[in-house]
Amino acid sequence: HNMEKLNEQLNALMTERFGKDSLIALATVAGNEPFVRTVDACYKDGAFYVITYALSGKMQQIAKNDNVAICGDWFTGKGKGENLGFVGKKENQETVAWLKQCFAAWIDNGHTNFQDENTCLLKIALTEGILFHQGTRHEIAF
Repeated sequence: HNMEKLNEQLNALMTERFGKDSLIALATVAGNEPFVRTVDACYKDGAFYVITYALSGKMQQIAKNDNVAICGDWFTGKGKGENLGFVGKKENQETVAWLKQCFAAWIDNGHTNFQDENTCLLKIALTEGILFHQGTRHEIAF
């Protein structure tokens, strides 16, 4: 019960910190080579969401090996990357509408083509993480 309450508090902290436009580092693996890049992401219920391009290196790497790691603003975590497909798909509409609000500052700058079938939604479902808050280290199991 106490663990559940702690996880609720930590999820609330994660939402407060990352439930908005957040730059995070996303690490992927190809063979035994690590790759890392910065992505714009938004956090909700144990996962980060990214609007990206299906033909990008990161998505090709995740298709072969879905193990990923991320870090940002006093948080580091591991999880599974999943291509949820075209942003225009019916089942992605709610998430994409929410992300458009998260990314309102830049989403309509012409860089993202929502008509392109390769514009996709990446879900990074966290499995574990370490969150630092007010000098305290919290381990989170998602």
